[in-house]
Parts: sequence; C-alpha cells; structure tokens
Amino acid sequence: RTLKLYGQEINLITSAIARMNMFMHGIEEFQIVRGDTLSEPALLENDTLKTFNVILANPPYSIKAWDRTAFENDPWGRNLWGTPPQGCADYAFEQHIHKSMDPKNGRCVQLWPHGILQRISEKAMRIEMIRTGTVDAVIGLGPRLFYNSAMESCLLVRNNYKPKKRSGKILFIDAAQLITADGKQSFLSDEQSTAILDAYQGFEDIEGFCRVVDESEILGSGGSLQVTTYLARSSGGDTHLLKDAVSAWKASSQDLNNSMEALFDGIGH
Repeated sequence: RTLKLYGQEINLITSAIARMNMFMHGIEEFQIVRGDTLSEPALLENDTLKTFNVILANPPYSIKAWDRTAFENDPWGRNLWGTPPQGCADYAFEQHIHKSMDPKNGRCVQLWPHGILQRISEKAMRIEMIRTGTVDAVIGLGPRLFYNSAMESCLLVRNNYKPKKRSGKILFIDAAQLITADGKQSFLSDEQSTAILDAYQGFEDIEGFCRVVDESEILGSGGSLQVTTYLARSSGGDTHLLKDAVSAWKASSQDLNNSMEALFDGIGH
C-alpha cells in the first residue's frame, strides 16, 4: 500500500470521527490533526507546507472570524492572489489548497457555495486563479443535497498538470437538474453521478448540460466562473431534453468503443 491520508479539521468531534473512520477501514498510514488551517497549518514538511497529489475539501463557507491581518503577510506564502475580505475567507482556504498541491501532479476538488464563482469583492483573486491555468472544471449541483442547507453548491476542480486537450480551457457542467427528490431532502442517484462523471471525463459540449470554454473568453467576461454565464439553464419542463442529451452522448461513446474494439480485433487477426 502506497496510499497515505492526511487531514486537518478545527472541530474536535469531526476530527475524532475522521480518525475513527481510518481505523474502521483498516487504514494505518494517516495523520489527522485538529487545528485551524489558516492560522496554524499543521501538515508541514521541511519547514514549509506539505504538498499532496490529491486534495478533497469542504471548507467552512464565508467565515468572518479569521485573522486577515496575519494573512496579509502569511509566513507560509499562501497570499498568492491577494488577501480576501474580512467577511469572507473562502479564497484564503483556496490559496492554502493551491499552495498545498504537488507542483507536478497536484489535483484538488472543493465543495463551495456559488458565490465564490462570481462575487465582485473576490474578482481580482479569481482572475489570478484562472491565470494559473489550473482550473479544470466547475460543476454546479442541485438544491437540498445537504442536511443543513437548501442552497445549491458547486464543485471547483483544479489540476496542476492538465492534459494537453484540457490546457487553456475550463469545463462547465450544470448538474442542478440531476437530483432525486426524497421529501425535503434530495440526493444523487448512481446514474446521475455517473452522468456527471462521464461529462467530466468526456470534456465535450452537450447542449444544456456542459460546455468547454476557453480561458480567454472567461477572462474577457470579467473572470466570472458562474456556470449559468456560459450555459443556458433549461426550464423544469425541459428536464427530459437534458436526459436525452446525456443518453445520446453515452450511446455515441459506446458506439465508438465498440468500433475501436472491432478494429483492434481485425488487426489482431
């Protein structure tokens, strides 16, 4: 086993649950630290932030009680794109994550509210993030997917070494309609999750569902990463059109795979 898991969490109970999960799943190579990621980052190596191949994060949304003054002269060099406003530390966490990605193959996915994609107060930092060339995809999710909130969230996917096909481009996926309602709570079915994953891996336009956009167009639009800026959201009555588009795209992909397999079989004979 070469997998090693690390994490930092300020909440005592949550950090304890994380350690219990490691033991319950038979994972011995891990380090879960309780502490404030912004003021006291604990995952260090050679007197600097430790870097990771993959980072998954659900940072606290728009916290106001944080040490903005210290971040202006951050000793760990995380103030790469600027200092976020006092009332919203979201881009402080995003810059911490950026600094913690392995320079060669670091990848990360963050769960954020949609505000991080278009707030005016963070425009300059967002533009600097886009200019790093690491923003890979923005995936808009539907409402009521979380027990404590009805808000729509998004996934911000970034990669320090994007494949050539994806270089200079960002994929936008509007998955807000891909939800299964269960009373007041909603969830993503396996089929819906697979549709999102297939769209991400396919990296192609599907009308009303996903679109590949050049970074130059995004910067020309003022650096907005809001999904609906680049994709017209279908009305509720047009949900079947989205399902048909996804189904058609999956069918064409399967046809291509079948053709390639037949070709290789022919070459083999």
